[in-house]
Amino acid sequence: MARNTALKDCRVLVIEDEYFLGDDLANALRSHGVQVIGPVSKFADAMAIQHDGFDVAVIDINLRGCSAYPIADKLLSLGKPFVFATGYDANTIPDRFRAVQRWEKPYELDKLTADVAELC
Repeated sequence: MARNTALKDCRVLVIEDEYFLGDDLANALRSHGVQVIGPVSKFADAMAIQHDGFDVAVIDINLRGCSAYPIADKLLSLGKPFVFATGYDANTIPDRFRAVQRWEKPYELDKLTADVAELC
């Protein structure tokens, strides 16, 4: 994977409850110079994070049985960019998130990383 210099100094919050997926994504982002916050696996922990501490978020929609939509709503209200990295089909995502990029698992790390670079 070629190093994406657009990600240098970008701070990315990874919200993912599947350990290996979260770890792989965090490592891929770090290899591009990203400061990774997380992976955060619990809904309550993700809601408690200060939103000025990151530039972009990558959100899994289902966190141990809890919907992450309230987190996404909060980010939308703050104008904070994010993408979904999920197993959910596009048709199940509420209309208010139609403009949000959705990466379906299993996603390609290099392409997801490129999307995050655009948002940084």
